[in-house]
Amino acid sequence: MSDSNTTDFTNPSTFILMGIPGLEAAHVWISIPFCTMYTIALLGNFTILFIVKMESSLHEPMYYFLCMLAVSDLVLSTSILPKMLSLFWFNSREIDFSACLTQMFFIHCFFSIESGIFVAMALDRYVAICHPLRHSTIVTNHMVGKIGLAVLLRGSMIVLPMVLLARQWSYCRTNMIPQPYCVHVAVVGLACGDTRASSHYGLFLLFCVMGLDAILIVVSYTQILRAIFNLPTKDVRLKTFGTCGSHLCSIILFYIPSLLLSLTSRFDQKMPQHFHSLINNLYSLMPPMLNPIIYGVSTKQIRDRLLHLFIHKGS
Repeated sequence: MSDSNTTDFTNPSTFILMGIPGLEAAHVWISIPFCTMYTIALLGNFTILFIVKMESSLHEPMYYFLCMLAVSDLVLSTSILPKMLSLFWFNSREIDFSACLTQMFFIHCFFSIESGIFVAMALDRYVAICHPLRHSTIVTNHMVGKIGLAVLLRGSMIVLPMVLLARQWSYCRTNMIPQPYCVHVAVVGLACGDTRASSHYGLFLLFCVMGLDAILIVVSYTQILRAIFNLPTKDVRLKTFGTCGSHLCSIILFYIPSLLLSLTSRFDQKMPQHFHSLINNLYSLMPPMLNPIIYGVSTKQIRDRLLHLFIHKGS
């Protein structure tokens, strides 16, 4: 019988997901926090969508962007967790080659989409604070729809070449992926031959997409802070800055760990594989879980609507 770890093949019919190498015995215990995070992400993001849909006063660009973020978080977490939990609970390790590439596409695509949504939200805050009288005419619901479509097309078009490149390589070393799901670095790392095109394109996505998005956000907030400091009183400055608090928290949560983990996975070979895999998997679920909590707690309109729902049910 041939060993799947040594058999020569090109574009194998299946990959074998190893979960978190070195911690296989603890997979069931590790699944508990992941399942909890996924449940919170589902409940939180569906709650955001429900509240915005039911509350007509929230039918504004800011909350439409928040709905886009919630949908992106739902797709991103659902692209990862069901297969991961089936591996942890039922030892379901096999994943079809095409299904693996499809999962890789959705994960990287919706990371890119989420980054684009954060840029759109930053620009919305910029217009609202720096040009308040023109906000309703610049950021219309029609414009929000166009921005959402542009963000979706951008994410799909820039990630698709990465998947097509991964599909063309010959996988003649092993079909065992040292992760509980398919990501670009792990999949391409199994290919034989010269895969520098994939590596370079992956770095291009990291720096020229998320890096450029981060620069646009920094520029927007530089202008926002300049406008805030020109306001007449401290109370007005704090109140205006408070409208950006939830957005800033979500940005920090999304960009800084993502950049550090992406660079570490490529250049730091000393970090234990199981530690890096565990931290990377935890990070993948942190934004989908925490974003609805951040916006639910810090956004008065959503918080008031939640309290109204609970009080109404309690009475």
